[in-house]
Amino acid sequence: MARRPGVTTDTVRLWRRRFLERRLDGLCDEPRPGVPRKITDADVERVIVKTLEETPKDATHWSTGSMAAATGMSQSAVSRICRAFALQPHRAETFKLSRDPLFIGKVRDVAGLYLDPPERALVLCVEKRTRSVPDAVASPG
Repeated sequence: MARRPGVTTDTVRLWRRRFLERRLDGLCDEPRPGVPRKITDADVERVIVKTLEETPKDATHWSTGSMAAATGMSQSAVSRICRAFALQPHRAETFKLSRDPLFIGKVRDVAGLYLDPPERALVLCVEKRTRSVPDAVASPG
């Protein structure tokens, strides 16, 4: 059973135990321990907007280090944001600026679904073109 979804047998055991105890509600992710996230949606938006609409004074494109210095965030935080949204300004042959005036709103909607999904929601994602942020639709379950 664990091989098919690509998880460990311990994870399958946990799911089975939670399902037996609380049925489908037991399969919902529980709040995770640890420090609450420090990177806000506004921080993510700032990095995306800067990447798409500005260039640094002394370079042709942003690096994670230069973006971190410009935004006051850590380089690893900037790197995670770039990976999450497939931002690759250093790859001129594949990087495309989005001309969609609703791009930031779409990014915020998609990121919001991942960061704080509605309870018992089904999220469907359809990618219209390669290298674009997909549209997402949430449906209450």
